[in-house]
Amino acid sequence: MKYFRTPKRSLGLLDSEAAATLIAAAADVALILDGDGVIRDLALNNDEIAGRISGFQSWIGRPWTETVTPDSVQKIESLLREAGAKTISDWRQVNHAAAEGPDIPILYSTILVGPGRIVAVGRDQQPIAAMQQRLVEAQNAMERDYSRLRQVEMRYRLLFEFSAEALVVVESNGRRVVDSNPSAELLLGGSNPKSGSWSLRDAFDDSASVPLDALFASVRAAGRADDVVTRLAKDSREVRVSASLLRQEAGTLLLVRIVPTDVVSAAAPIPKLKAKLLKVVENAPDGVVLTDHDGQVLAANAAFLELSHLPGEEQARGQPLDRWIGRPGVDIEVLIGNLRRHGSIRLFQTNLRAEFGPPVDVEISAVSVMNGGNACFGFTIRNVSRRLATDSLGGRELPRSIEQLKELVGRVALKDLVRDTTDMIERLYIESALELTGDNRASAAEMLGLSRQSLYVKLRRYGLSELSPSGSQGQG
Repeated sequence: MKYFRTPKRSLGLLDSEAAATLIAAAADVALILDGDGVIRDLALNNDEIAGRISGFQSWIGRPWTETVTPDSVQKIESLLREAGAKTISDWRQVNHAAAEGPDIPILYSTILVGPGRIVAVGRDQQPIAAMQQRLVEAQNAMERDYSRLRQVEMRYRLLFEFSAEALVVVESNGRRVVDSNPSAELLLGGSNPKSGSWSLRDAFDDSASVPLDALFASVRAAGRADDVVTRLAKDSREVRVSASLLRQEAGTLLLVRIVPTDVVSAAAPIPKLKAKLLKVVENAPDGVVLTDHDGQVLAANAAFLELSHLPGEEQARGQPLDRWIGRPGVDIEVLIGNLRRHGSIRLFQTNLRAEFGPPVDVEISAVSVMNGGNACFGFTIRNVSRRLATDSLGGRELPRSIEQLKELVGRVALKDLVRDTTDMIERLYIESALELTGDNRASAAEMLGLSRQSLYVKLRRYGLSELSPSGSQGQG
């Protein structure tokens, strides 16, 4: 510590009042102690600390060690010893018990100001402790995010490397190759796109430039485009090329899928009527989703993508359907359980949570079909938010049948339904009693079996305190 060089000449002869003001202004907490460590006077420069510290009004006349938590007693004793030995002690953090919540950390130093007189100045460490806590929480959150990103990257790399289809990641202009899987390198002739000097156009015939440019431009503009059939440069083998957007940080890449047409055509051809039916499903105004037996999305039409605010089908494929439908892990489990038992389900009421925007009410019908010995499920999802009546029970109308109550399942929590229904019945009961008694509050309270005070509380709660059939205040 560096002291004043000429304190007497700089400060003059300070009296006790000026010295007290100076000490109180320089510290959040200032204590005047005698030689035995008993508090003789105190000053708090921070009203917030005064509100948080428990029982500071009774500190005067008590040993300093009794005002701190047990783990800080030894630190107080060290501060008192050092004040007598060194005039000014080192800084030490001690904790005071709080009126509520965690202990209050104060950083203290003691100064010997005369025989049998010690001044303890304290600085509030709560803002620093809060900042440190926020820093720890932020670091933990970042670590969790990094862990999730590492897991996602690992799954992506496994799928990418072991896929039997040729997959190539290129820049958004469709030229320089950023990454490719072993299947792509084998199909395209053993080129080494990882070197960074290889262009995807080199793998195709010269006549492919125009259709590939159109494909990539359409994907960049609309997020999707029809496949392109072209030929490879090395052996003129006919291939089908499709592309989809792949966003990475602030940039945009293209994920290009290359499949030989002889592999595609090896499957049984789709009859024309079936192809038309598939086109109808793809362009249907209601959302249509196909999932596997665990509820993972296999395919989805444009209406579902619009409902869920997804840019393309790739963002939905492979994701659990309960990411968007109903309460996670609840509604879809109910749907799939019924599909496994009964094979179909109709008009299931729930909601759909879009990627952006509020949830909307939907109506789901579903069917279970077999595919290669395994069950898969088809869902039709209809947006009914415009036609459904308001589900709020704030009005005077209650569900009048079991069917109406069933419609609320999944959209209104049971505790909310019971609470709102109870409030509705209580309000109607009070209104009826007031009408029967001509708004005589005393008679209505007796009829309802309530005290007058309880009735007045309920009248204010339901906004009925001014209710009077004659336009005047009720009697009693």
